[in-house]
Amino acid sequence: MANSPQARKRARQNDKRRVHNASLRSLVRTKIKQVIAAADSGSADDARAAYDSAVPVIDKMANRGIIKKNKAARHKSRLNARVKALASS
Repeated sequence: MANSPQARKRARQNDKRRVHNASLRSLVRTKIKQVIAAADSGSADDARAAYDSAVPVIDKMANRGIIKKNKAARHKSRLNARVKALASS
């Protein structure tokens, strides 16, 4: 347990940040799932719209350090490939 006042404050800050970051990570996962669901439904327009709304969220979280940059790039690449395959077929 934190004994000094400084350590107690850092523990409080870490708790607040962990909760906030968890909600942001959840938002990224939700956006990714929305793109996948739209792509699975077969509607190319819905999938493209969902992808276009997900990309800024993914980029913002990568810039903030909530997820790593390569993970963001991997998600965007795979989602885009899924949307493009739907549009071409």
